[in-house]
Amino acid sequence: MVLGIETSCDETGVALYDSAKGLLAHALYSQVAMHADYGGVVPELASRDHIRRLLPLTQQILSETHLSIRDIGAIAYTEGPGLAGALLVGASAAHGMAYALGVPALGLHHLEGHLLSPLLSDPAPDFPFVALLVSGGHTQLMRVSGVGDYTLLGETLDDAAGEAFDKSAKLMGLGYPGGPAIARLAERGRAGRYKLPRPLLTSGDLNFSFSGLKTAVLLASKEKPLDDDTRADLAAEVQAAIVDVLVAKALAALEQTDLTRLVVAGGVGANRLLRHALTTRAEREGYTVYYPDLEFCTDNGAMIAFAGAKRLEQREAKDVLRFSVRPRWDLAELLPPSAGTV
Repeated sequence: MVLGIETSCDETGVALYDSAKGLLAHALYSQVAMHADYGGVVPELASRDHIRRLLPLTQQILSETHLSIRDIGAIAYTEGPGLAGALLVGASAAHGMAYALGVPALGLHHLEGHLLSPLLSDPAPDFPFVALLVSGGHTQLMRVSGVGDYTLLGETLDDAAGEAFDKSAKLMGLGYPGGPAIARLAERGRAGRYKLPRPLLTSGDLNFSFSGLKTAVLLASKEKPLDDDTRADLAAEVQAAIVDVLVAKALAALEQTDLTRLVVAGGVGANRLLRHALTTRAEREGYTVYYPDLEFCTDNGAMIAFAGAKRLEQREAKDVLRFSVRPRWDLAELLPPSAGTV
């Protein structure tokens, strides 16, 4: 029985995963409304809110499952990457509870949680598969041969896809978070009216770049004042440009690796146009795409509890009296010595 704790940024997530029965319960509190007034995440406010929410959420899922805290056999938490103060809230709570209960504590890489989150869905993909990790801070393509067996295929050279959404939305006068705001507005817009670049679309490798897209949005928005219709058209073109690149690179990764299964994980994986475009192209070319349930696309405790259970099958947990957090933690550091970038 693993308690999972996620506090890397602006969502407090807690979950209980039973290695025999699966996911028993999970709870999530989002701080989006609080940070919206500032146009982005304020780290100090995020940390303080995690302190307020973490233990009540833990009590909530224990009550829902009619379990006692003494039933917990291990605690997994996000060690990094993320906001240092926010990570410390989860790490210190996890180690404090682990010490009191006499159970193991295990710090996990946030992106590994996202990487394995589609395995919580039904149907779940079999290994090996290609994973497109696409979120606010990361855009990467990985070959996943098993839990802990990853090969980096390509990654963003600058802004991540989620950052491109957020920065473009801010330039267009939209709210935070930018991805959902642009997606909603794009539904009544027409892509193609503006001509935005598709960076590295034909580069021949599997890397991404989205910083130039932000500059193009800035120039487009300054050509003339945006009214409701032109703003919707620009939003549709921004979304189309990002989706075109993600789809092309993901399918190229499948072709280069000779794999037929693609997993999409991370917050941008909830985008409806991305899901439609990927599924349509993949089916036409003989591939299968797997997505986590929408509730598991954003940061959540369930993915940490699940990844923790899988990792605990493989290795010892850390000393509960000694712990740290890793605000900057390259996922490549999890790769085995024989792996690396292709």
